[in-house]
Amino acid sequence: MPSDLPSQIKALAPRLRAAKDEASTQARRTLDQSTVEARRAVIQAAQTGREQQLFAEATRGVQPLTTPARAPRPALHTTPSAMMRRRDEADALASSLSDGIGADGLLETDAALSFTRDGIAPNTVRKLRRGDWVIQAQLDLHGMTRDEARAALTQFLHAALTKGLRCVRVIHGKGLGSKNHLPVLKDKVRRWLAQSDPVLAYVQARAADGGAGAVVVLLKNT
Repeated sequence: MPSDLPSQIKALAPRLRAAKDEASTQARRTLDQSTVEARRAVIQAAQTGREQQLFAEATRGVQPLTTPARAPRPALHTTPSAMMRRRDEADALASSLSDGIGADGLLETDAALSFTRDGIAPNTVRKLRRGDWVIQAQLDLHGMTRDEARAALTQFLHAALTKGLRCVRVIHGKGLGSKNHLPVLKDKVRRWLAQSDPVLAYVQARAADGGAGAVVVLLKNT
């Protein structure tokens, strides 16, 4: 074995030289790349400086434009005209609910004393009775006088229209707690609703929704 050592060293010599040459080549490549990048950076800096100089020469003596003052944005609040319009609408709605105007001619009298305005599809009442429209709000008039109930109904209908509600319930009671146990508000509420233009139809509520003590009202789609 010792006699073969010189020959083994001799055989490794070409591989060592090749590795050395490869390392030298890689070092030169790294150096060349660094040189190229350095030169590129110098050229870029010189070009940028020249462009800035040309721009400065071209704009010498030019005065910057002053930015005109912008008009302030209007505050997002209800304008007086809008407030007046809503108040007028509410007043008009209130004035339409009168005890002196009979609504018998407007009523489609049936077992449930339903109501539909002219031009409304005949199946509207059936859909209301079935509960096809979801009740979105309700007003309870229990314990109110006639004038209090009319004012409350006016405000309720106006608020419902403003919010874009379509189906509401008005609870007028069955009159069991009134004088002579007569349903005074029941008759008044139905007449008032028939006089109110936004009301398209109404029916007596289903038993689960108040029965004879309430009506379900369909309003215009605003």
